[in-house]
Amino acid sequence: MSIIGKAIEEVAVDLAQAIIRDGEGATKFIAIHVEGGRDATECRRVAFAIAHSPLVKTAFFASDPNLGRIVGAIGNASIANLDPARVSFWLDDVHVVDRGARGAAYREEDGQRVMKQDEITVRVDLGRGSARTTIWTCDFSHGYVSINADYRS
Repeated sequence: MSIIGKAIEEVAVDLAQAIIRDGEGATKFIAIHVEGGRDATECRRVAFAIAHSPLVKTAFFASDPNLGRIVGAIGNASIANLDPARVSFWLDDVHVVDRGARGAAYREEDGQRVMKQDEITVRVDLGRGSARTTIWTCDFSHGYVSINADYRS
């Protein structure tokens, strides 16, 4: 990529992330990295299933390490022949699920420490290929509900 192309990409990423951070009532910025997919399409499906889940978004707002919500969102992506025993995920540096089982060193207080942050990274490894993608989202707060309940379009 050329220097100009890289500069344009940097500005585009900065603007896209600013839109997320300025979301209606948003209090947290969440990056979702999905890797180990067979292709980019299935990685995007998993990432968007997590990002669009109201249960996941409200758990982030509440700093609630109810991580079954993320596991449920991964399953809701309906990836054909996905083997749960190969799926792992992390909250920042905290290894939550290791190849389909609770991470051996995972402690709920570690999950909560990450969930309390203003910026959180979720990394999912599907364990079935080399494709990857990243998307960004925010939480659902009381402010989001109020803002969207108080006007009519």
